[in-house]
Amino acid sequence: MSERFEVFLQYLLPKQALTEFGSHIASMRGGSVTTRIIRWFVGKYGVNMAEAANPDLSSYPTFNEFFTRALKPGARPLAAADLVCPVDGAISQFGAIEGDRIFQAKGHHYSTTALVGGDRALAAQFEGGSFATIYLSPKDYHRIHMPTGGRLLRMIYVPGELFSVNPATARGVPGLFARNERVVCVFESARGPFVLVLVGATIVGSMATVWHGVVNPPRTKEVREWRYDEGQPPVELAQGDEMGRFLLGSTVVMLFPRGPCRFNPAWAPGATVRLGEMMANCTAP
Repeated sequence: MSERFEVFLQYLLPKQALTEFGSHIASMRGGSVTTRIIRWFVGKYGVNMAEAANPDLSSYPTFNEFFTRALKPGARPLAAADLVCPVDGAISQFGAIEGDRIFQAKGHHYSTTALVGGDRALAAQFEGGSFATIYLSPKDYHRIHMPTGGRLLRMIYVPGELFSVNPATARGVPGLFARNERVVCVFESARGPFVLVLVGATIVGSMATVWHGVVNPPRTKEVREWRYDEGQPPVELAQGDEMGRFLLGSTVVMLFPRGPCRFNPAWAPGATVRLGEMMANCTAP
């Protein structure tokens, strides 16, 4: 199948119905059937179960519990860096935010304002700043961790499409990450604000955070927001702490404010990355 046809097909497919069906199957307690599906998945995608806290495939009652499996303690040591990679995955793009424009792929940009759900004041904090976009493939570990320590200020659910977020779709669908359903998490850190966006996709049954639980479903047509900076017990997470997870894979987009931010010189679009490795240092030289 050509890449262009693959992208075209996504405009025709009933993506929400497929996602709801996939979510139903993934949450079923199917006994031996569930175990067979998990074994097939591990073989198909080459999942490394040796680094899982629980490598026994038959012990997972649902596919979702397998998919969001924990790692063994010490499997992802944290680098000594201002910002560490928050996930296992592959780099989509990273670099400078050009005014309000984020680079998606050759020929495609999208706006920071659109990404965060239309909040111009929030987006303005990242004009001229830095971003990083990381794609989580089916074989990857699917919990998301903190790139740096921070205090949660806001969480915003933004409804949207459910296109796939694989590299081919990123090259073919304009404004992909600002079109798809997403959860925008706004933090304050010692170096200023930063945003971590969980982007939904086809078959992604739900996205969850450690402080809220499952954010979607329900899927609504309106933007929903939760505030954590007024009259709430503070949600504070250290660098490397788990902050959320995908039930089936997707993409994270991170935004950092203007200032010195030197990304890992080994990073390049398409390169494989692992949770805890150096992402960037953002202190003045």
